[in-house]
Amino acid sequence: MEFGLKDKVIMVAAASKGLGYGIAQAVAQEGARVSIGSRTEADILAAAETLHQETGAETLGCVLDARDAASIKNWAAATVAKFGGVDGLVVNAGGPPAGGFDDFDDTAWQSAFELTMMSSVRMIRAVLPHLRARGGGSILAVTSSSVKEPIDILLLSNVMRSGVVSLLKSLSRELAAEHIRVNNLVPGRILTDRVKSLDAIGAKSAGRSVA
Repeated sequence: MEFGLKDKVIMVAAASKGLGYGIAQAVAQEGARVSIGSRTEADILAAAETLHQETGAETLGCVLDARDAASIKNWAAATVAKFGGVDGLVVNAGGPPAGGFDDFDDTAWQSAFELTMMSSVRMIRAVLPHLRARGGGSILAVTSSSVKEPIDILLLSNVMRSGVVSLLKSLSRELAAEHIRVNNLVPGRILTDRVKSLDAIGAKSAGRSVA
């Protein structure tokens, strides 16, 4: 199927594995040039090489700390330096820790805000000038089905990801005249390492086995 992605430059965050890698793989298979970012250098470089070997696409792997504004700016700059511009951004980050209201102090709330909300703001801010330079583009943020119905033991994620959806809705209206699409991907349960970990936490809390 032709999605019009051939030779487009797509940035995908948190893409050394899991859903982020799956998205990067899908756009690479459509002929896009792909820049992926994640925290661990060895993992992201290996993922970029695997992606190239699997798809033949041009790839770039960059160290990316979603909580750090400078790291995000560096990722955007490295992408533009290699590929000459950006056509699309996939905003993605690992989720905050599981737990209920009594489990979290102000520090935990602030950390979740930085990881989920501010990473989205900063990634979009870093890439938006490059989309404008292209005359348009696309922003896609990966959130969670919890934005439709809160998930037990995921209080921080429920709250922060709902905020991200409000950001995206606002930006979709604000940027439409500039031919920049803004969309939200709302995945349900996908068998990733994070889902396995959350299942184990939930089972332990309920006194049950995940087997």
